[in-house]
Amino acid sequence: MSSLDDIRNIRLEKLKKLKRAGINPYPIFTKQDRTLKEAEKNFSKLSKSKKPIYLVGRVTSLRPQGGLIFFHIFDGTGKFQGLLKKAEKISREEFELFHETIDIGDFIEVRGNLFVTKRKEKTLLVHSWRILAKSLRPLPEKWHGLQDVEERFRRRYLDTLMSEEVRERFLLRAKLVTEIRKVLDTAGYVEVETPALQPLYGGASAEPFITHHRALDIDLYLRISDELYLKRLLVGGFPKIYEIARDFRNEGIDHTHNPEFTMLEFYESFSDAKKQMAFVEKMMKAVVKKLLGKTEITHKGSVIDFGKKFTVVAFYDLLRQWAHITEPESMSRDEAALRAKQFGIDVEPEDSLVKILDGIYKKTCRPKLIQPTFVIDYPVDYLPLTKRKEDNEKLVDAFQLFAGGIELAKAFSELNDPLDQRERFKKQEEVKERGDRETQPLDEDFIEAMEYGMPPAGGVGIGIDRLTMLLTDSDNIKEVILFPTLRPKKE
Repeated sequence: MSSLDDIRNIRLEKLKKLKRAGINPYPIFTKQDRTLKEAEKNFSKLSKSKKPIYLVGRVTSLRPQGGLIFFHIFDGTGKFQGLLKKAEKISREEFELFHETIDIGDFIEVRGNLFVTKRKEKTLLVHSWRILAKSLRPLPEKWHGLQDVEERFRRRYLDTLMSEEVRERFLLRAKLVTEIRKVLDTAGYVEVETPALQPLYGGASAEPFITHHRALDIDLYLRISDELYLKRLLVGGFPKIYEIARDFRNEGIDHTHNPEFTMLEFYESFSDAKKQMAFVEKMMKAVVKKLLGKTEITHKGSVIDFGKKFTVVAFYDLLRQWAHITEPESMSRDEAALRAKQFGIDVEPEDSLVKILDGIYKKTCRPKLIQPTFVIDYPVDYLPLTKRKEDNEKLVDAFQLFAGGIELAKAFSELNDPLDQRERFKKQEEVKERGDRETQPLDEDFIEAMEYGMPPAGGVGIGIDRLTMLLTDSDNIKEVILFPTLRPKKE
């Protein structure tokens, strides 16, 4: 039997002892006058009143000293010290029962008066106590010393419990979403919801997850994007809309990819990529300043300044600068494949020229984009839902935002020509027939909606997880997703 089993069995015996004493170890009701943070903040006033108060929390430390038991409790807002004195304010029987049955990890309710110890520590002198939940497993003492880092992700509840840094990271993520909503709501956008289960996936170049609905006897797809449904709402008379959605893509896992992730997408009728670029820059500056109180952040040792004007650079110019390709616009597929292999990039027979160039770009250019940078002027086949530029039909009117070498946002002047859209979808189908599974299928229902008339629009997608990575100086997307996708653990 393992030591963990031994500890669990001992705690089970303590549980039985509580029950034999007529105590319910998991009661329904809790008495709580204030949080521990409030008790700390209002300590002077509460201690002077001499009135007993109720505090609750999880026991995080126990220090028995003869007829004294010092302990700390934690309620999610803060920590506070408590003290039991045998036969002072509390009976010997209650003192002994606490000593014999309470462990680190248990939730308790304590009633008493506030005072300051000789060591100047704010403390609650306990008059009475009650157990709220008996823990059967011990909390890890040195959680972050574990060699298997993935154990932190598998037992995230312990990770957040034992590490204030991790907990703060997820609190900042929550505030980030709140601040983004405020910006969009103030700008007149309306939050909507679109289907996660879709009869046909679309809106991005990715392989979907497939499921089956028994009652309708049809296959459905978990959405890879909410773009095509949001555009239907542009047709339907909603001029400014947004959604913060969970998307699902059946793809590999690396430091910036998880099969399940959170995307913000917003669309504005009668707008375009240029207008949205200005809005995105304004939004980013405002959110960073609001969350961190400054415009400069540090990510992986680099200082990134959101206070300065964002750089704008063309896709092909980056390939010229960092991949040393002199004429990327006229490069053949074979030439691109050869150059990709020189960079150590695997090329599949079915990969298109654009996909190969994208691989080269991701390997050689993207890591160089440390300061906030808009990349523009992508080739047409790179973004099949985007309008062509009016001065060069081989390019699309779009941008992507990068900072810290991370792709944060993608935006277009949305294609609203249904005939052009059909041709783009057909080209995607041809690529799919050659074996590329990450293409967009022909969506007749969406094209029909477009044929009723879709207004010119600017659309933006922002990865919430990646933006959180940047703002919390995290190197892996698993650090900013509470429960990331993991390979099942082998016992």
